[in-house]
This record gives sequence, structure tokens and C-alpha cells, in this order.
Amino acid sequence: MRTLKRTWPFHVMLLPAIIFLIIFSYIPMGGIVMAFQNYKPWLGISGSEWVGLDNFRFLFERQDSLQVIWNTLIIAVLKLIFNLFVPFVFAILLNEIRKMAIQRTIQTLVYLPHFLSWVILGGILIDLLSTGGLVNRVLGSFGLGPYFFLGDNSWFRTTVILTDVWKEFGYNMIVFLAALAGINPALYEAAEIDGAGRWKQTLHITVPSLVPMLMVVGTLALGNVLNAGFDQIFNLYNPLVYQTGDIIDTFVYRSAMQNGEMGFATAIGLFKSVISMILILVSYSLAKKYAGYRIF
Repeated sequence: MRTLKRTWPFHVMLLPAIIFLIIFSYIPMGGIVMAFQNYKPWLGISGSEWVGLDNFRFLFERQDSLQVIWNTLIIAVLKLIFNLFVPFVFAILLNEIRKMAIQRTIQTLVYLPHFLSWVILGGILIDLLSTGGLVNRVLGSFGLGPYFFLGDNSWFRTTVILTDVWKEFGYNMIVFLAALAGINPALYEAAEIDGAGRWKQTLHITVPSLVPMLMVVGTLALGNVLNAGFDQIFNLYNPLVYQTGDIIDTFVYRSAMQNGEMGFATAIGLFKSVISMILILVSYSLAKKYAGYRIF
């Protein structure tokens, strides 16, 4: 009670966030029961037929469901890999620039795309990557194309992954720049005295110093491996690329909002949430064991 009397203002400050969390995160969990029903909106949860695990069984029997899960894993895993590797390398390269004005200008330019929504970028990319767009006109000047980047199954995944990396790598680079700032300068001075050039210093000091942060970011990102990017996919895909571009979130949206399969869509969402929770617990355990990272 003495502690509570001393810290009650902090609890009051936290109260709005807790209320917000309860209203928008915990109360809606009651809708999970729809995953076990043949839900009909006009009958409501109390009046809809109980079907048990039929929706989950249907999930693994439908060919398009399995394809969607496979698409989600491929896109999400490749995004995870490239969104770790590209910021890691770019942070090292940016750190080698000695003129601060140039370094800050480049940082600002690569940060900017992160702050643009996929609604805006989707419209821009659709124009740029269309068969008559700027990209195909440039490729045409070299005798290549035209390529239907957003309408061809063989190109769509690559396009999605590259555009996501382009949008996010500048922002993802921040943690690596922070880790670089924490490296003891005496290590570089000692290496220089021993005759090590910039390449040797990078290879033997910079990279090993960044590896723990890379492990932390990578393991924690495993919890989001089933989040392949609804905003991006929804604004870029079309029926021509459902075979390779349809992911769990867009499939849930179409099942619920377009086909009226509320129970089936809820079952897919619950399946994804359970797997994501398991991956978060596993990734946190890995980060704690191998990188010494812990929240509590």
C-alpha cells in the first residue's frame, strides 16, 4: 500500500491505455466463438448453428486455403530475411561516410518512404510498374519487357518483397545505427595502430559488434512471420495473382466481407493468432538464451 500511495499517479496515467486495450483487444475476443459456428449475421452468435471444429477441418481441406498459407510463409520469410540483411549492410556502409552532411541527407532520404502509407505508394507503384509505366519504358529502351509486374504470378512475389524492403529498410536501419554508435572507438584506434585497414576493421570489429543486435531483431521478428503485410498486398494485388500473392489476411478479408463466410474467416484468423503467439514465445526464448535480451 505504501508503494501504491507513492506511485498512484503513474497508474492513473496508464489507465487510458489499459481501457483502450480492453475495449479494442480483449472485448472483441468474445467473437472467437464464431470460429466454431456456422455464423449467420441475422441470427447472431447466440442463434447460429454450432459446428465444432468443422471450420478448421475445412481450412485444411480447401486447396486455396493451403495455397494461401504457403504464400504467406514464403512472402513473410523472404521479407524477414531481406529486411534484416539490407538494413544491416546499409547501416555499415552509411557508417563509413565521414562527411556528416552527406550521411544525414542519405539517412533522411531512405527514411522517407516508411512514413508514406501503402494506399499512396500502391497508387504510385501501380502507375510506375504498369506495362506502359516508367519502369517498363526504361527497360524497353534496353530491348527488355514489357513485364506485367503486378499481374503476372511469376513477378508478383518478387515485386512485393522488393518494394517492401525499399519502403522499410531505412527505418529498420535505425537500431543498427544505434548499435554502431555504441561501439567503443578505442577498438578502432587499437586496430589502426596494429595496421588494420577500414575493411579489416569492419570485418573484425563492426560486424561482430552488430551480430547480437541482429540476433535480437531477427528472433523477435519471428513472431510476425505470418504477417506478410495486409496493407501492401491489398493495395497491389488483383485476381490475376491470387495464386502467388493471396495471403492469410487478404483471404480472411475476402471470405468475411465478400463471401459472407464469417465462421470460416474467424477460424483462419484464430489459427494465425495461435501460431503467431507460439512463435512470439519461441522467439523471445531464443533472444533471451542467445542474445541476453529480456523484457522482464
